Parts: sequence; C-alpha cells; structure tokens
Amino acid sequence: MASPKPRCSSFATTSRTHIQPSGVTVDDSYLTETKSSQNRKFSQRQKTLSCQFSIGGHLSPWPTYTSGQTILHNRKPCSYDYRKRAGSWQQQPLGTTKPRYLEQLENYLRKELLLLDLSTDSAQELRLQPYREIFEFFIEDFKTYKPLLSSIKNAYEVMLAHQREKIRALEPLKAKLVTVNEDCNERILAMRAEERYEISMLKKEKMNLLKLIDKKNEEKISLQSEVSKLRKNLAEEYLHYLSERDARKILIADLNELRYQREDMSLAQSPGIWGEDPVKLTLALKMTRQDLTRTQMELNTMKANFGDVVPRRDFEMQEKTNKDLQEQLDSLRGDYEEVCKEHEILLQLHMTTLKERDQFYSELQEIQRTSTPRPDWTKCEGVVAGGPDRWQMLAEGKNSDQLVDVLLEEIGEGLLREKDFFPGLGYGEAIPSFLRFDGIVENKKPTKKDVVNLLKDAWKERLVEEQKEKFPDFFFNFLENRFGPGDAMAWAYTIFENIKLFRSNEVMSQFYALLMGKRSESVYIKQKETVVQLLKEMTNADSQNEGLITMENLSTALKSTFPFKREERIQQLMEAGGWHSNSSNADLLNYHSLFIEDEEGQSMPFVQKLWEQYMDEKDEYLQELKQELGLELHDKVTLPKVREALMNIDPGLDKKTLNSYLSQAFQLPMTELPEEGEEKEEGIVEQLQIALEQLQMIDLRRMGPREQEPAS
Repeated sequence: MASPKPRCSSFATTSRTHIQPSGVTVDDSYLTETKSSQNRKFSQRQKTLSCQFSIGGHLSPWPTYTSGQTILHNRKPCSYDYRKRAGSWQQQPLGTTKPRYLEQLENYLRKELLLLDLSTDSAQELRLQPYREIFEFFIEDFKTYKPLLSSIKNAYEVMLAHQREKIRALEPLKAKLVTVNEDCNERILAMRAEERYEISMLKKEKMNLLKLIDKKNEEKISLQSEVSKLRKNLAEEYLHYLSERDARKILIADLNELRYQREDMSLAQSPGIWGEDPVKLTLALKMTRQDLTRTQMELNTMKANFGDVVPRRDFEMQEKTNKDLQEQLDSLRGDYEEVCKEHEILLQLHMTTLKERDQFYSELQEIQRTSTPRPDWTKCEGVVAGGPDRWQMLAEGKNSDQLVDVLLEEIGEGLLREKDFFPGLGYGEAIPSFLRFDGIVENKKPTKKDVVNLLKDAWKERLVEEQKEKFPDFFFNFLENRFGPGDAMAWAYTIFENIKLFRSNEVMSQFYALLMGKRSESVYIKQKETVVQLLKEMTNADSQNEGLITMENLSTALKSTFPFKREERIQQLMEAGGWHSNSSNADLLNYHSLFIEDEEGQSMPFVQKLWEQYMDEKDEYLQELKQELGLELHDKVTLPKVREALMNIDPGLDKKTLNSYLSQAFQLPMTELPEEGEEKEEGIVEQLQIALEQLQMIDLRRMGPREQEPAS
C-alpha cells in the first residue's frame, strides 16, 4: 500500500480565524499545533492499519457476509474481480469476527475523543477533527473513490464554513431583534398605561355623574316632602278658618239676641209706647216676626250654599302659593326628566365609548403587529452635517413626510458631492433638449448658494430680453454664454441634478417645474408681479418712509391687492406677517422684512404663505370647474361646456382671459378657437383630466366674485 500523503484540512485553510457555532473564535496557533500532532499520529496509524487489508490487496468485506440483507447485495458488480471477491466472501462462515482494521479505527476514534478537552469554547470544532482524520484514512485507502470522497468532504467543509459565516452575520441581527423587542414592549406598556389612565378618568366621570344624579334625587325627595308639608299646613289652615267661621256665626247670633233684648227693654221702659194702639203693636210684632222668619230662612240658605266657602283674600293667597309650588314642582320635574335623559345619554355614550375602546384596542394590536414603528428623528442629529443645531433648524415645523424629503436631500447632497461625472442621457425625444448628450460629463460640484444665484441670473436675463424661444433652449444658451460651449453641457447636467434633488428649495423647485414643462413661465412672472404690487401698496401706506406700517395698513394693503380673497386667508397672511391675537392695530411692522430671501433663495413665511394660498386657490378653482361640469375625470368634455362652466363659476372673466384658458385646456392656438355661439356641440373634445392638468400648468386665478357672493 502506498505511503499516506500529507493531509490538509480544508477548514484550516479557508480563513485565519475560525467561527465556532457558539460564536467563539479559536486562535490559528492552537489549531495548527493540534493538526500537526494529529498528522504525525495519522502517519503512524496509517502504517499500522495498512496491513489490515485482506488477501489480494482488497479491504475485508465485513460485515457484508454476516447478514443476508446488506447494501452490497443490491449493487451491480463493476468487474469480474468484484464478482469473484463477492463469491469468495459469501463462502466465508457467518461467525467471522470484526476486522482488525475497523476495530483499530474505532479504538483510535474513542481514544482521540477521550483526549479532547471538551471544556473549551471550541469543543465542538475539535470534536469534528478525529472524524475528519477517519474520513481521510478512507479517502487515502480507497484510491478508486478518492475523488468522489474528497468532493464530498470538501462540499461539507464549504457548507460548514458558509454556516459559520451566516451565524456570524446573524449575531448583530439577534442583538437588534432584542432591542426592537424591548422598544415594542415599552411602547405597548406606555399605551396600556395611557388606556388605564383614560379608563380611570372615565370611571371618575361616571362617579361624578352618579353623585350628581343622587344629589338631584335627594333634592326631588326634599321638594316632595316640602309639598306634602305645605298640603298638610293648608288642610290645618282650612280647618282653622272653618272653626273661625262657625264661631263668628255664633257670635253674630248672640249679638242679635242681645240687641233684641235691649230693644225690648227700651220699649218696656219707654212711657210713650204704652199709650199706642195694641192692635197696631200686635200687627207690627207680627210683621217683625215674619221678617225674622224670612231672614232666618235666608240665613239658613246662605249657610247651606256658602258654608264651605273661604274668604276670597285667603283663597287668592292660597291659590298663589299653590301656583308657585306647582311651578317649582314642574321645574323640578323637568330638571329631573332632563337629568334622566342626560343619564341615559351618558350610559349610551359610555357603552359606545367601551365599544370604541375595544375596537381601538383591536386596531392598535393589529397596527402594532403589522405596521412599522414611528421613526425616531433625533437619531438624525448625529448624521446630518452641522449637528443637532442644524437638524433642529431643518426639522422645525415639518411633518414626517417633509422630514423624509429633508433627510433624502441631505443624503442625496452627500452622494452628489461624491460623483465626479454624470452619464449622458442620449438623444431620445423624451430627453429634454438641454440634456441631449451621449457620453460622460463632469460634475462641477457647485454649492447650493451658487446654484440659486445662477438660477436667479437666468431669470433676470429671461425677463429682460423677453426671448421668444422655449425655456429649455434659452437656459442652455444662457449656460453657453456664461461658461462657454465646452462647459455648458457639464453645467446643464450639474444644475439639473441639483434642482431635481432639492425640491424643498423654492427657487430650485420652480425652476425644475419650468424646465420639465410642468408649469408655465406666466405662473412665476405673475407671482413676482403680485409680490411687487403688494410691496408697492405697503410703501404707499408708509407715509413717513420709515419702513414701518401698522397692522391696519397691512390688512388694507392685502385687501387692496387681493380683493377676492376670503377673510380667513387674509387673517392667515397677517399671522404669517407677525400679527397675533393679542396684537393691536396700532402695532408697527417692518414690512421690508417680509420680502427678504436668505442666501439659498428661501423666502420668508409671508411670501411662502402667499404661494401656498395661490396653489390652494387654483386647486379650488379647478375643483369648482369639475363640479360645475358634473363629469368624472375619464369623461370627455367639449369646448362649449368648458366655456359655459368657466363663465358660471367666474362671471368676471374677460374674453381674452377666457380664450387663453380654453386655448391651454384644449391645446389650440387662440386664433383657431371658435367664437361663442359658433362652436358645434361635438366639435372640439378633450378628456376632462387632461384639460384640468393643462389648466394646472398656467397662471389660473379668479377674476371676479361669484354672483351669490359680494366682492370683499
């Protein structure tokens, strides 16, 4: 048998540092010493085990002949020698012992495993080494299968190395996962604490309402007791007055009796009476008794009819008292019913709140499970150039969407600085004329301030010369005149990349819209004219030429410049100019400061609010037009309908302005527009969405108030 060749572990040669499954690194020196000692042992063991082959130079087939169901029986013989050896092996007795070569390999494996120090972090890697050596013994001994076995061994080694690299790459993700899990748990706890606080507040509110209801019930009970007490007093007073009436009647009867007795006594004592005629006296007595009888009957009748009647004064007093008590009772009954209704409403509101809370909690859990956590924008302070102070200045007053744009601009600015060249976009029809170039152009790397100044110079030249060529062609000619034909294309690409990146910059975003054909020059020119007119109005209001005007002058100037602007938008402009709710009309304002621009072309909040309101008013104007037409965006619209709708929503439109709107909407020259009344119903047709997009590009504003609203 050939002498064993020097062995080399593919694992040992793949990298200088070995990553164990547990994530612990093992020094190369330790592995090298281990492998060298094991190589020496392998050479000695190879010489000893080489004599264990069977007769004929072939390995013993044990244990194939010890069992009738082996893998070798299912194989096809590859040669005559193989069939011969197989036949000889089948003739051997069944009680043959295990070959010495196999026993020595097993003993060697057990010995090596016992000698390993499994207490170290690299125990699993060292445990594989004896198995590698046993496998290499087989590779060296089986010459015919050596390439296949070597490929198998190398494939496993490559897979082990790949798994170690993968484990090493996943370690940071594990730590990040733990951090994210803790953050989510903290947020969940915070939300639960907030919910518990809201529940406690609702419970407190419920207890307060219950206390209020109890208080109202107590008041009701006290009022009922007071009413019953008053009724009892009224009954007692009634009985008292009845007894008084009876006593009075008795007293009157006694007084009448005494009076009659006095009259009889006076008649008996008078000497002149005895001299009268007895017949006359008898007749007078008879008549008097008849009168007495009649009077007594009338008195009895009066007693029978008015025995239960109280005096009018007492009746009216009691009636007034009863009326007051009834009004109080009705008021209390109304209050009680109102409180009951409020209680029912509160109960319904409470049930609705509970349902909404459960629904919101379910939505919260679903959002927590599926949504992305809110970004922590303070992390950007250490990344953005300028540190926390500059980031606070950039992030002030911006929402998450705007902060993303700011962050993208900062990142894009750094990437743009790293580029030295730009690839040309070619000569396609979709490529703007000032960017048609095939090759590589240099990145001039100007500062943001330089780009803004260059764009301002281009605008000044455009406004002064009043050229008739298209704006992209004018811009390229301007660059050729400014930097020469050789550098014009490089500057065109450089400026285009800058204005495409910095969309938050007012000058750059407007210039980019003009170059790409998304907005007409008339928008920019009219906006500048509006600002100049407003500044002129403020200057006229400054009679002392001190640069100061009052808030009242500011309001007058705004209303004079924008006669059709609503009052709330005038108020917004005044607040952007520095007016507050606690300010008075006599407060002075430095109006020149409202129109100042910084070094990067950014306007003050007042001018920015003017631009925002202009865009909002344009959108409202187009929305009114769409509603007036009563069509969907994908529907077709004719020129007469658009003309009629524009006149309905803006009766103050003059003919020239109306024709310019129609020309832009239907992309027709003004000379080809039909006169009003001459157009056909189905003559010129355009899709509504395209017409509105065309109108969005030009300067579109209301020229007068609607018929139902007066001009401000």
